[in-house]
Amino acid sequence: MTGAKIGRTIADSTPWWPAKRKAPKGAPNILVVLFDDVGFSDFGCYGSPIATPTIDALAADGLRYTGFHTTAMCSTTRAALLTGRNHHSVGVGCLANFDSGYPGYRGKIAPEAGTLAEMLRTGGYRNYMLGKWHVTSLTETGPTGPFDGWPLGRGFDRFYGFMDAETDQFAPELVRDNTPIEPPKGYADGYHLTEDLTDQAIRFIADHTADAPETPWLTWLAFGACHAPHQAPRELIMKYDAIFAEGWDVERDRRLARQKALGIVPADTRLPPRNDFVRPWAEHTSDEQRLFTRLQAAFAAMLDHADRNLARLVAFLDEAGLRDDTLILVMSDNGASQEGGPLGMVNAMGPYNGKPEPIAEKIARIDDIGGPDTHSNFPWGWAMASNTPLKRYKQNTHGGGIRDPLIASWPGGIAARGELRHGFRHASDVTPTLLELIGIEPPATLTGVAQQPIEGVSFAASFGQADPPRGAPQYFEMFGHRGLWKDGWKAVAYHPPGTPFDTDVWELYHLDKDFSETEDLAATHPEKLAELIAEWWVQAERCKVLPLDDRFAPRFAENATRFHGPRKHFVFHAGMGHLPTDVAPDVRSRAFIIEAHVKLADGDQGVLIAHGDATCGYALFVRDGRLIYDMNVGGLHAQTVSDRTIPAGHHRLSVAVRNADKRFISLLIDGEPAGAGETQLGFHNFISWTGLDIGRDRGSPVADYASPFAFSGILKKVTVTMDPDQVLDGNAIGEAEMARQ
Repeated sequence: MTGAKIGRTIADSTPWWPAKRKAPKGAPNILVVLFDDVGFSDFGCYGSPIATPTIDALAADGLRYTGFHTTAMCSTTRAALLTGRNHHSVGVGCLANFDSGYPGYRGKIAPEAGTLAEMLRTGGYRNYMLGKWHVTSLTETGPTGPFDGWPLGRGFDRFYGFMDAETDQFAPELVRDNTPIEPPKGYADGYHLTEDLTDQAIRFIADHTADAPETPWLTWLAFGACHAPHQAPRELIMKYDAIFAEGWDVERDRRLARQKALGIVPADTRLPPRNDFVRPWAEHTSDEQRLFTRLQAAFAAMLDHADRNLARLVAFLDEAGLRDDTLILVMSDNGASQEGGPLGMVNAMGPYNGKPEPIAEKIARIDDIGGPDTHSNFPWGWAMASNTPLKRYKQNTHGGGIRDPLIASWPGGIAARGELRHGFRHASDVTPTLLELIGIEPPATLTGVAQQPIEGVSFAASFGQADPPRGAPQYFEMFGHRGLWKDGWKAVAYHPPGTPFDTDVWELYHLDKDFSETEDLAATHPEKLAELIAEWWVQAERCKVLPLDDRFAPRFAENATRFHGPRKHFVFHAGMGHLPTDVAPDVRSRAFIIEAHVKLADGDQGVLIAHGDATCGYALFVRDGRLIYDMNVGGLHAQTVSDRTIPAGHHRLSVAVRNADKRFISLLIDGEPAGAGETQLGFHNFISWTGLDIGRDRGSPVADYASPFAFSGILKKVTVTMDPDQVLDGNAIGEAEMARQ
């Protein structure tokens, strides 16, 4: 409908312009800082010795929440935070890595669940997203999308970050808006993703302020820190060796004492016993202790480094005069990660492809930890310490998986300085809280799509003096682990994978009196437990949690098979690149042939195809006149070199890989044998989180050349043809995939 009057000429016509959307008066800017896999006690102001002065200062200038709960995993918490609804309700019951075929498990936020960015856009905001996304199906992150689940398709105006669960911090898989790009610098130039994301956040806000200073903004900054790989500047890593040298048992005791002194936990809070299979620190050898300390130091340095960069962003807000009018929320998406296993990992990509990583090998690489050719993660004992004083880890519905730090600071809107709020809150409560503070009603429709009701409960009142109770119950479910909070009580069941659900043992805790879930009241209050279990089933049915499915491992294999379907042939032309792993040719545990059509002049060399990075992958390239195929499994290389040089001219350069008890590798020049090799190495379960390139190998190199080692000849096309002989071990693939979640 237009208000314009259209006459025959301008003299008898009246122009009209639609009113611009304006945010409610006093609407603040919003900065959400979302950490990854940071445990309940890891910020300094929650009890840690890790240096987080920026985060601590924000807490001293605002509020700390001690009852904030997430969903136990990254994709799922992000879905709840972004939509104000339960993660199953919006189709992200588990991970963005697979679609199980059920409404609650699509791996992608449903259009009926508008995001905070989409809702704020209706209220006049501009929205900027940086860092980890991981809430759209990874099979939809290739060059054709579809892009409706990408940040720009879900209400953000700009995006700079990565789509997967993790990325290399020195050579990330970057996307700007809807386009894959290369990092502006490399490791040798001092590049780190955390610094880059901070630079881009400052740039987005600075550009916004120059162009639309009266328009409020949402900036969503989702660091890769502290998800594996734990990578940070070496000088910071070395700083933490001495701090953690006494081990996880001493560290847990110290953190709990600090938490009591800070008021984070009640004075009578007890430490639960060590998590299953975590040995006392004193039982490990001195070499093991030295290794485990360094793995923890890499984690701590990564968090310290992120805090230093957050300091730059906060300083910019101060310098720009924006700080008073900006609400900053700092939080983590789930508890500390258990994916490092009992002994930690220096390069997880080896063990997940059948290559052992014995302690002696890890110790020999101790000074590489945190560097560009490692994929390190700390052992269970340190993850347990991160979650002090809570049980279990990420993936689990006990406190260690779902209870996380949350800080709110808004000088112009929160009068409190350094106060604590102890009430139960949930990730789904954040969006309704922000909408209430701003004065925006959740739209009934967005782009013509009727919207699901908001399920979270606003805690905006807690920004004042009140800390009202959350009246609504809250369920939890992840990989069959279950839980329900209601009125200060919690029922929770740890689900051993592969066992019948009806044999799960439910525990009962009165969280209002038992912060760390140490006194199981199931036997003494059976009626309360029965009430909460019954409520769990009600919520599960309402929120699309059913059917229960603990097959997290086979789901990865099934998803890959379903996505690629019968396709066994790929054609890549020169100029193509940045193809994500989940849409690249799936050459795991199968025979395949790669053939490159080239024109060579004397001296031409470079990469023809490369998939992966320094920790794992494969590459076919020309060097010193010879054709070379390099299979890199966990940093161990099997390299096959042609038995003759390639003359100038047009050629078909090929490698054929066949499987039996070993991998048999044959090189061919114009279809004629040109060398062969064999190896026990293979990509059984996972290739790499770094995608595929044609004609170059960007970032972290697969083989012993310097990236990008671009092909200097003419590369017409590369074909990959796979035999239909693939047999995937779903359980092993699941374990490998979980290493990157």
